[in-house]
Amino acid sequence: MTTRMRQMEAADLDGVEAIERVIYSHPWTRGNFADSLAAGYHCWVLERDGQLAGYAVTMIAAGEAHLLNLSVAAPLQRQGLGSELLRFVLQLARDCAAVTIYLEVRESNTAARALYARHGFSEVGVRKGYYPATASREDAVTMTKVLI
Repeated sequence: MTTRMRQMEAADLDGVEAIERVIYSHPWTRGNFADSLAAGYHCWVLERDGQLAGYAVTMIAAGEAHLLNLSVAAPLQRQGLGSELLRFVLQLARDCAAVTIYLEVRESNTAARALYARHGFSEVGVRKGYYPATASREDAVTMTKVLI
């Protein structure tokens, strides 16, 4: 199976939004992705055998990177594609002279927290009530990794 990374385009938004709606209880909207593209964020898609398999959105400025969204289509999870996307984002951040990368992840998302930990991220804080949740709000765990 072949994978390739390419920059996200407006034509990808339907597919990205479809993945997002399946894997998250409170997904980003099409507008969130369109705004990220318009803002010049680093928006990339991962294709597997020519099909959209995942995507990442990262903001990089002033020596810091902020990973805003990293997602893999539900049927393709736990096959190494999340690691492939994350390795790409880390190299992209380094190539753009970022020294540190940050992210927030739902406290309940143990699979994502483990993925980030395997790639050298450390948990450095908690943002109370950061994410919308079914009953109320959910805390976010803030994670960081030094890139140099």
